Amino acid sequence: MKISILDDYFDTLRTLACFAKLAGHQVKVWNDHVQDLGALAERLQDTEALVLIRERTQIRTSLLEKLPKLRLISQRSVYPHIDIETCTRLGIVVSSNMHAGTPSYATAELTWGLVLAAMRRIPQEAAALKAGRWQTGVWSGLRGKTLGIYGYGRIGAVVAGYGRHFGMDVRVWAREASLARARGDGYAASRSRDELFEACDVISLHLRLVDATRGIVTAADLARMKPTALLVNTSRAGLVAPGALVEALKAGRPGMAAVDVFEEEPVRDARHPLLAMDNVVCTPHIGYVSREEYELQFSDIFDQIAAYAQGAPVNVVNPQVLQSASQRVP
Repeated sequence: MKISILDDYFDTLRTLACFAKLAGHQVKVWNDHVQDLGALAERLQDTEALVLIRERTQIRTSLLEKLPKLRLISQRSVYPHIDIETCTRLGIVVSSNMHAGTPSYATAELTWGLVLAAMRRIPQEAAALKAGRWQTGVWSGLRGKTLGIYGYGRIGAVVAGYGRHFGMDVRVWAREASLARARGDGYAASRSRDELFEACDVISLHLRLVDATRGIVTAADLARMKPTALLVNTSRAGLVAPGALVEALKAGRPGMAAVDVFEEEPVRDARHPLLAMDNVVCTPHIGYVSREEYELQFSDIFDQIAAYAQGAPVNVVNPQVLQSASQRVP
């Protein structure tokens, strides 16, 4: 099969052990990011199987209709960036392992790294030292503070565990079924959503971005936070109402933020308002970007290609297409 891999920024996939699973296929790896419709259509015109690195490229109807040879999209995790209905109409199988019960430890680790970095102002102190200044202030530790976990899924549960080991009082707010799991794991539920924002010293967002959660964190929520509090977002920028975080930080509630995700990615403009704030720690969506995580993810993704090539697709998110996958619908 002719396989195209998009957005492998550092040409990492060829160096993974699992890349050997693509032996015998014609593989083209693209290291730059392109979203322009014409450019994407041109580079993918002969592609039969498309490999995506999470949500880096939007795969929409206008593009899909220009790819007559495409038969398979293989990726891992959620797929809000793919027009699934169009794929089904065009006979394109979408395989995506949802890895139930397997959290992204890399993302959980980065989340905790951001908590520590923001509370102790590690990037700011390191930059000051390089500029010839010795200490810029006295900052806060974590022991005895209250950690709020908003959304208790796979990653949220791991981050809650980190908080417990750091001696924090962990509170959770989530759907009732998730709250029941949190209670079963020994964590307290906040009495209300408002209390979560009012009482916590650190709030970490761990919700999936779907229609029901888009903009779920409002300006009013942020205004309830303490002026000493930290908001951490390694999930999706769209969970916070557009522009609300910047304005809240300007107003002083919360006093700090640490973010790995942005409303539009990649961020190429150094004048982005969050990048200009001294009370914000920003990273370029690297939560899942580790060699170990890549090896795990792409082993699944390449297995999905092998299964399709053998005529037995797995992890198919649009099973209706299987009845006509061999016949491209005009």
